[in-house]
Amino acid sequence: MIVLKFGGTSVESPEKIDRILDIANSQIDRAPVLISSAMGKTTNKIEEIMTYAVLGDRENAYSLTDEIKDLHLKTAESFLTGGILESAHADIVELISQFSSLVKGLTLLHECSPRSRDALLSFGELLSTRIIASRAIERGINTELLDSRNLIKTDENFNAAIPQLDKTDEAVRSSVYPEPLKLIVAQGFISSTEKGVTTTLGRGGSDYSATLIGSALSAQEVQIWTDVDGIMTSDPRFVKGAKTIKSITYSEAGELAFFGAKVVHPSTIQPAVKQQIPVLVKNSHNPEAAGTAILSVVDDKGVKAITGKKAVTVVSITSSHMLHAYGFLKNIFTIFDRYRTPVDLISTSEVSVSMTIENIDQVENIIRELEDMGTVTVEYHKAIICLVGQELWKDSVFVSRVFSNLNGTPIRMISLGASDTNLSIVVPEEKMVETIQSLHDEFF
Repeated sequence: MIVLKFGGTSVESPEKIDRILDIANSQIDRAPVLISSAMGKTTNKIEEIMTYAVLGDRENAYSLTDEIKDLHLKTAESFLTGGILESAHADIVELISQFSSLVKGLTLLHECSPRSRDALLSFGELLSTRIIASRAIERGINTELLDSRNLIKTDENFNAAIPQLDKTDEAVRSSVYPEPLKLIVAQGFISSTEKGVTTTLGRGGSDYSATLIGSALSAQEVQIWTDVDGIMTSDPRFVKGAKTIKSITYSEAGELAFFGAKVVHPSTIQPAVKQQIPVLVKNSHNPEAAGTAILSVVDDKGVKAITGKKAVTVVSITSSHMLHAYGFLKNIFTIFDRYRTPVDLISTSEVSVSMTIENIDQVENIIRELEDMGTVTVEYHKAIICLVGQELWKDSVFVSRVFSNLNGTPIRMISLGASDTNLSIVVPEEKMVETIQSLHDEFF
């Protein structure tokens, strides 16, 4: 069996829904499970609705709710008929009624808890998959619609729930029975606790849903269908000459995702690695394009891609107490752990440590505690540029080419060798795009 995951831009209109069903139907003999995101910008609209509701702005909250209702009803009416349309229409109206009741509650309380947020966000996927399954039935495809909240089991960390893998595997295997000539449809992104309370896996979590289900069922392949022709050598929105990568390893894809590439969600890789399942990234708007295969082993060495992320902050601490001491780094990271602030890169010398972070919500508290250990400096508006490829650190010529190309670019930190697949540098934020372009021109 295979898993096909489609993002919001792939299901934003009746024509595109038919296109993804063409893709699924062309592989119907492979027992496909189709995982879908919400239609188009529905999730963004739900977030806007929550904001208006908390402010007590009923007019705008209800107006946007009506827009969501109209989008789904008009989509259903455009390509469904008879009893299939009547059934889908009734279900859409019922889902919107439940959604509206929750919104009304927010307007009265002027508060949206993480639990309520997940409950509201789940409706986007529930609505889209109801329409997709109905259209598949209309087209004569043997179709079963499942609720992913019965499949993906998580903890109670609302808004970014962590799947309980054993319970998820058990739930999937006891509920999902793929077979050739049958299409199974389920939602991405949404899940539930053991008690059945709705949770979500966080933005981009539909990819995670797909590989969790694929892993539980030992899928032959997981296909991530998006709106680009695969994973690119760099972001084509900013970098000229970006090309599609034919194949890439799990670790390379994970590094790219972590350091800014948006095509694949970082957590997507983990369930696929567990079962060594190939992940294929393809373009639903251009299904004939080859896409990118993410595999356990790829022969190609050298640089595969260059990515970057802005809004990085460098925190440095200098202290003579570090010299020949042990336990100092542990004490530093205990502080970051206490304030739930992840560290991306780290560089050390005998008496100083520099670290990069993205989340600066607790930076003042972190600085206050670090100052008990030494002199602290904080530098904002930095960017991490990441060159990804296999065994980069073994190639001295590669390293020389990188730094020759960076002549004139201020470099704040360097990380090489901590990972076999990653050379990372920290530069001023305003230099990121031009530096990536220069490096891309050098290597591609």
